[in-house]
Amino acid sequence: MSVSNITVYMPSVLTLIGIPGLESVQCWIGIPFCAMYLIAMIGNSLLLIIIKSDRSLHEPMYVFLGMLGATDIALASSIMPKMLGIFWFNVPEIYFDSCLLQMWLIHTFQCIESGILLAMALDRYVAICYPLRYTTIFTHQLVTQIGVTVVLRAAILVAPCLVLIKCRFQFYHTTLVSHSYCEHMAIVKLAAGNVQVNKIYGLFVAFTVGGFDITFITLSYIQIFITVFRLPQKEARLKAFNTCIAHICVFLQFYLLAFFSFFTHRFGSHIPPYIHILFSSVYLLFPPFLNPLVYGVKTKQIRTHVVKMFCS
Repeated sequence: MSVSNITVYMPSVLTLIGIPGLESVQCWIGIPFCAMYLIAMIGNSLLLIIIKSDRSLHEPMYVFLGMLGATDIALASSIMPKMLGIFWFNVPEIYFDSCLLQMWLIHTFQCIESGILLAMALDRYVAICYPLRYTTIFTHQLVTQIGVTVVLRAAILVAPCLVLIKCRFQFYHTTLVSHSYCEHMAIVKLAAGNVQVNKIYGLFVAFTVGGFDITFITLSYIQIFITVFRLPQKEARLKAFNTCIAHICVFLQFYLLAFFSFFTHRFGSHIPPYIHILFSSVYLLFPPFLNPLVYGVKTKQIRTHVVKMFCS
């Protein structure tokens, strides 16, 4: 690596600062983050074990829930080990290619999670609005096709972000990444060239995935609410609405945190960096932490299995 007084040529190693301005207390910040990570791993692993072991839960709704749990485990595991290494063991260095790989994994799993939430909303839409046709529409083959499509869409859309950084930039202003993990814009801002193309493509991916998924999730739930409120019996309305509460909670917390993190990173220049970095980290870790708790409490079948496991 050759260094000039202004730029660095093709750095082999980058340095993750962690949370700028809070370096002295990062060891304490790591404690709740580690606790959330452990709960996320245990909770989602329990979900997967329960869904896999009970054949009565091999329905599309629970298969999608299992996909969500597996994605949450992968997303949390792609960020937390390195983050705790920075907070607790003062190991901020990361190879440039490893940083790009982490960036690709994080954003790919985010897109996969968004796609799974859309699939779960469509599943509830068909189950409530067209109950007699549900089993013929949502076959195991369709569920498999949806899962493969969601994964391929995410991997293909995020891959050019990695290629554009690797192929377009050779000189970088610095090797210090003002973040606790390798995020797309945090890496792009290091480059000493024209980053407009990278910014535009990042916005394109965000609005393509987020805009498409949010639009159809919202339309699905609007149609679900219309159908539910037309049901003549109060008990039927409550039962139908109860099956959607967990999905709505997960949907709201995922996208509200996503929008806050996305817009503050690009347009929140007046917001202190440590607030943005903290919220970005929480945004990645909170859904894997919260999802198994929400579904464990609100889904009777899963709640019953968890109680049986601990009682036995």
